Amino acid sequence: MLSPKSSENFPRALRRLHVNQRPGMNLLQRHIFKSVLFSCVSAVGMFAFVLMVGNAVRDLLGYVIAGQLKPEMFVELILLLLPFVVSYALPIGVLTGVLLVLGRMSAEHEVTAMRAAGLSLPWLARPILLLAVLGVLAGVVINFQFMPWARVVYHVELGDAVRRNPLSFIVPRTFIRDFPGKVLYVGEKNGLGVKDFWLWELDRQGRVKNFIRAESGSFDFDEKTGELILNLNHLQVEARDPKNPEDFTEPRPTLSSERTSVRLPLEGLFGRNTIHRKLQWYTYPELIAEWRRLAQPVAPPDQHQRELDRMKLQMVVQDKFTTAFAVFSFALVGVPLGIKVSRRETSANLGLALVLAMGYYFLTVMIGWLENHPELRPDLLLWLPNLIFLGVGLWLFWRVDRH
Repeated sequence: MLSPKSSENFPRALRRLHVNQRPGMNLLQRHIFKSVLFSCVSAVGMFAFVLMVGNAVRDLLGYVIAGQLKPEMFVELILLLLPFVVSYALPIGVLTGVLLVLGRMSAEHEVTAMRAAGLSLPWLARPILLLAVLGVLAGVVINFQFMPWARVVYHVELGDAVRRNPLSFIVPRTFIRDFPGKVLYVGEKNGLGVKDFWLWELDRQGRVKNFIRAESGSFDFDEKTGELILNLNHLQVEARDPKNPEDFTEPRPTLSSERTSVRLPLEGLFGRNTIHRKLQWYTYPELIAEWRRLAQPVAPPDQHQRELDRMKLQMVVQDKFTTAFAVFSFALVGVPLGIKVSRRETSANLGLALVLAMGYYFLTVMIGWLENHPELRPDLLLWLPNLIFLGVGLWLFWRVDRH
């Protein structure tokens, strides 16, 4: 905090500093630039860490508990999550960093001293907006190159790691629901052998249509077909009415057998990791190639579907650009808002940043619901949140600079 005496001399010193510096970014602007840069990097790192932990718990925790991922592979997959989470953490991190630095400077009357020295708000904001432009360029590169590459490699590596140990997911005394339409239960497991094996086959409504229970059995893996083979011994099979499997008024037939085999395609187990190339995972050259493919003429019956596919592609491209440009929009709002709020508390500025970011992403999600209505041009509407933030930012700039 500046003392009263130093506050009187500070504007004069700022004038001398401003006049004596050559054109371009002077010492004071470099100080603001470095302060905001450090704060933004810290905030982006914090939000990226939170998003990374959330994705790791959702995608990897089950495999780690089952022993299917080695520590080094787990670390590699975590690092591959970094470009994905940074693409979302960058805009809100920049907004948080700007609010923290300018809120502190305003609370300690540094901004007031600079304004008293004749320094305008656009002059103070120049280094911050320059940093925001650099953030936009970084966001474009991440969204169109590093994030798509990392997402594909992440899913490929995760699928390969699990496939190298396909039997480790069988955990005793646990209901295994990884296979679509089936539920497995194993009482004991010793290597490839199991005891007290249960298998429920479900219909599309999740009702049990067949039930198998075996005293013992063993697992095997067919590498050629990619199937898991269950060799069951001393089993009983209970078949139910396929039309009404929950009807227990009639006796259900039960069959006994000494030995049988059940084949389970591992694609059912790895379905959530199978690489279905989403458009969001396409790099810029791949998006251009897909656009050229969709631009080719098709038969009239397929024209409507082609328009929908083209609109989805346009929305992916625009979403990547708008997410990167949000760095600048958030910074433009953060400069006057940080000065106007004048709060040095980290929690208050962090909460304000979260509220603004939630509003931005909520609007983006709402516009995404219109992807099946190309006549409304949702690809262009994706720029609406940025335009709103730019308008609010310019209005706040005018209000703060006038006072």
